[in-house]
Amino acid sequence: MSFADKIIEFNRSLDYTGKLPDNFRVLNPYTDNPETMQVMQQFYHKYYNDSRQRKFIIGINPSRNGAGVTGVPFTDTKRLRDVCSITMTSAHTHEISSVFMYDMINAYGSAESFYKQFYINSPFPLAIIRKVKDGNWLNANYYDDRHLFAMVKDFMIQSLKNHIKLGLDTSEVYVLGKKNADFIDKLNKSEKLFERMVILEHPRYIQQYKSRDKQFYIDKYLQAFYAE
Repeated sequence: MSFADKIIEFNRSLDYTGKLPDNFRVLNPYTDNPETMQVMQQFYHKYYNDSRQRKFIIGINPSRNGAGVTGVPFTDTKRLRDVCSITMTSAHTHEISSVFMYDMINAYGSAESFYKQFYINSPFPLAIIRKVKDGNWLNANYYDDRHLFAMVKDFMIQSLKNHIKLGLDTSEVYVLGKKNADFIDKLNKSEKLFERMVILEHPRYIQQYKSRDKQFYIDKYLQAFYAE
């Protein structure tokens, strides 16, 4: 099996059946929208149809406007179409983390050269949403609620182990977001998954709060990746 085939099989088998606190829900784009499965397969066959070993970049959990729709981490439908030449007709999304990630990928060289070296996913690889007081559902992180984390922890550990089995280099891992890194560090100490962690600011944080310094953070990412 190629790397692409392994990723597709991983995504096909994703199913969270564990408990959740009140007012939290998990969204599975691969079962919620048949086109998500189609475009996800196109993406991985395009960029991962080989047996190369790659470095792992770890996010938090998918947003409902990024991978929660496209099935591709940090990739909204606009970047999927404009950069990856894969069109999704059933949804149209704009996700700010995707903007930073693809600006960084462009600075790295191209999507082809970047994805040849790196694989991106999350310890909890499905979208989480939370019902707020006005009745709306918003994106949530696995660490937003201690009860939530306790309930999804075992699933996260198994997901990380399954990611590694795809054929990832575990000598160094890149973790996006400092709070995310605190939790991944605890899991890593107990499970001995990765030899070294490199912590980078999360794209959402950069776009929301540090947009004026965006080039600084792009350079920081590239320096980390080139210092392998």
